[in-house]
Amino acid sequence: MDIYTIIFLALAVFIFLRLRSVLGQRTGSERPPYDRAAPNVVQRTQDNNNVVPMPGAVIDQAPLAPTADVAPADRWKGVAEPGTPLAAGLDAIAAQDSSFDPQHFISGARGAYEMIVLAFANGDRRALKDLLSGEVYESFEAVIKDREKHEQKTETRFVSIDKAELVSAEARDRAAQLTVRFVSQMISVTRDKTGAIVDGNSDKVADITDVWTFARDSSSRDPNWKLVGTGSAA
Repeated sequence: MDIYTIIFLALAVFIFLRLRSVLGQRTGSERPPYDRAAPNVVQRTQDNNNVVPMPGAVIDQAPLAPTADVAPADRWKGVAEPGTPLAAGLDAIAAQDSSFDPQHFISGARGAYEMIVLAFANGDRRALKDLLSGEVYESFEAVIKDREKHEQKTETRFVSIDKAELVSAEARDRAAQLTVRFVSQMISVTRDKTGAIVDGNSDKVADITDVWTFARDSSSRDPNWKLVGTGSAA
């Protein structure tokens, strides 16, 4: 093997181990706290450039702006019904960013959802700070500090993510905002320093529904999103 092959193999091993450490073996339990998105988050997002790539995002794709070859009724097929507020919101986002693809976004949102839940459960502040807005991070960290204060350890394991669907979309000025409903199954348990269970059940699969809002600067060529609000199902 030449030197370039060796370098690429080394990089591939490093990337695999890094992803496995983030997504594969994390533990920790309580669900992230609810922290509703502020009403003016769309305006504020345009001034915040500290965002990270959402897993599954695609940059170099063909423009997706309306064309004569795409009927309005088919434009958001499988994502939003024609004439609905969601479809109008997606139209507004696409008008600002012709590369926007809701299917790619949903795929990335699924990955980000799992990563954030497990990082929160594991108390991984570094990962959370990169993925969350300042307000949401503060809420998450407060719960992590409380667990640490009481010397509690938590464990969370995803059984499945059954659904990730867009429920609202909005674009204003340079900012885009998308809200996703996640339906999942997971096992969570919290233990004290002796190992005794203080919350949850290690043998019970819980049905979870979360509604999360992501935002980004639509004027950027880099399709990066960050979590700006969390909530329960309506």
